[in-house]
Amino acid sequence: MPTRGRWKDGGVTAPDQTSVPFASPAAAGGAEFIETPVAYDALVLASFGGPEGQDDVIPFLRNVTGGRGIPDERLEEVAHHYRHFGGVSPINQQNRELKAALEAELAARGIDLPVYWGNRNWAPYLDDAFTAASNDGHTTLLVLATSAYSSYSSDRQYREDIARAVTKAGLEDRVTADKVRLFFDHPGFVTPFQEGVDAAVTEFLGQGIPASDIHVLFSTHSIPTADAERSGPRDVDWGQGGAYVAQHRAVAERIMEKLGAVTGGATVPWQLVFQSRSGPPSQPWLEPDVNDVIAELPAAGAKAVVIVPLGFVSDHMEVMWDLDTEAMESAAEAGIPAVRTPTPGIHPAFVTGLIDLVVERIEGTPAAERPHVTDLGPWYDVSRPGDCENVRLGFKPAAAGIAP
Repeated sequence: MPTRGRWKDGGVTAPDQTSVPFASPAAAGGAEFIETPVAYDALVLASFGGPEGQDDVIPFLRNVTGGRGIPDERLEEVAHHYRHFGGVSPINQQNRELKAALEAELAARGIDLPVYWGNRNWAPYLDDAFTAASNDGHTTLLVLATSAYSSYSSDRQYREDIARAVTKAGLEDRVTADKVRLFFDHPGFVTPFQEGVDAAVTEFLGQGIPASDIHVLFSTHSIPTADAERSGPRDVDWGQGGAYVAQHRAVAERIMEKLGAVTGGATVPWQLVFQSRSGPPSQPWLEPDVNDVIAELPAAGAKAVVIVPLGFVSDHMEVMWDLDTEAMESAAEAGIPAVRTPTPGIHPAFVTGLIDLVVERIEGTPAAERPHVTDLGPWYDVSRPGDCENVRLGFKPAAAGIAP
């Protein structure tokens, strides 16, 4: 496995002060880690967004697939996931709850930092959040995206969203916008997953199922293989699947190592699996699919399966449909009991951890003092050149990273 810890060498600085668009002066030079305090005056919570009624579903999916020319009749094939739940994605309500939890944690610490919320694909939109923050007199913004891992859609696209929102709102000369680092291996993010795996395995052990017959599947969103290979900085050999796969695998390995305290050292089989593929059959995407793996578990001697939504911060539609519905049906067809563990949501450790990440940037915490539970962290404050390129779309203007 690759190791990342290059902060020990002091980081890298870009050659000029204009290489990181819309950045604060501290981040504009492009150092990997910003160890200078920044007086941020507002926090912007950035997320994917989702429909909140049947009439919203197709317009929302048009936004998600914008520029691909997909006809509405094909979008309707995906819409049934949302229509099954009344046309309402859970993500907006989850973000309202997370925003309230972040505000409460900030208040408890005596940090005066208002929180705004904006989405990529549905109201409230990110440019509206930037406009509101600016209208309230805030000019030095820090963005917290609800995504933990490196990939185009989970990292670079959010940075493109920031650049587009600033430009669309006409705030290029009025605000700066930095972004909180990816937090895949921050203890606040990992702890809820660890607790869930520990509890599920303990439950099955209590039913008399041997540890070797309990299989743990760590599930995350599949992405095009070509995009996965381009995730993470280009100057590191991440192995097959790029930084996206390396990050998930590193976190899963950490969780399974600590699980030994529950099993008395007995080994529990585990695997990284993928879900929610949406591309054409001719385009390679990350595999294996979670349902295909579940179908094969009886032949492997499995008597129980623990499904861990490792790629998700809360119970998104992909969790409720692809895991709670389809994967559970697959487990029932295979004749084995299954438990789906919780996502971080508004778990106290997760909320506290997110504010810790915000404080890192406010105080300019040295990289050597930043918590992380794998050898890949702590991740960068400023993305490196070429990080998380989208093969189909190429490079668009993006904040919080060195161009392109």
